[in-house]
Amino acid sequence: MPRPLLFVLAAVAEISGAWLVWQGVREHRGRAWIGTGVIALGIYGFAATLQPDADFGRILAAYGGVFVAGSLLWGMALDGFRPDRWDITRTVICLIGVAVIMYAPRPA
Repeated sequence: MPRPLLFVLAAVAEISGAWLVWQGVREHRGRAWIGTGVIALGIYGFAATLQPDADFGRILAAYGGVFVAGSLLWGMALDGFRPDRWDITRTVICLIGVAVIMYAPRPA
């Protein structure tokens, strides 16, 4: 699976897991929501291990930018959140950071 798709898989698993736990606890939806969220968070934990790059720090740092963008999109889709221009600007900066971390040339 290509890197971008693995980042998307990780983002969906982590963000949905955190959202489900949030719904279960803060919105009083119950243990099933919390348990499902915990499972999704576990899937997120495995998703990063599928990346072809062997450097954990690099993968997790780059994923952070994907998480920022994914969180805003999730909030827009499921919670009615409307980002302002600064949210969008910061997200674009994060995604540029992802590209630099993952694809900038490195000495051999």
